[in-house]
Amino acid sequence: MHDSQGLEPLVRGIPPIRSRRGPRRRRPGKLHADKGYDYDHLRCWLRKRGIRHRIARKGIESSQRLGRHRWVIERTVSWLAGCRRLHRRYERKAEHFLAFAGIAATLICCRRLTKGSDHH
Repeated sequence: MHDSQGLEPLVRGIPPIRSRRGPRRRRPGKLHADKGYDYDHLRCWLRKRGIRHRIARKGIESSQRLGRHRWVIERTVSWLAGCRRLHRRYERKAEHFLAFAGIAATLICCRRLTKGSDHH
């Protein structure tokens, strides 16, 4: 599946986020994306949901301006790809794959936290 086809299900799947003031947020305020998401129907879909977007345009803008936001995602995907069971999707059931992704994310966070505490 092309990345652009996964955007709508991904945004729909974001759980309500607790905020300090007011009701829980049900959607992000802003979305940053690279040229792979440069489609008018996606921009329109985001606008209808009140989500501001910053999507690089093919042939016009460089994705470089998204660098500091994109780096966080690319780095995280790289960490997850380091886990053998996730690198190639061995699991047939989505639930199993998601469970292993959750375990991998937990282990990554644990390593980062213990690594950070070594410096204190």
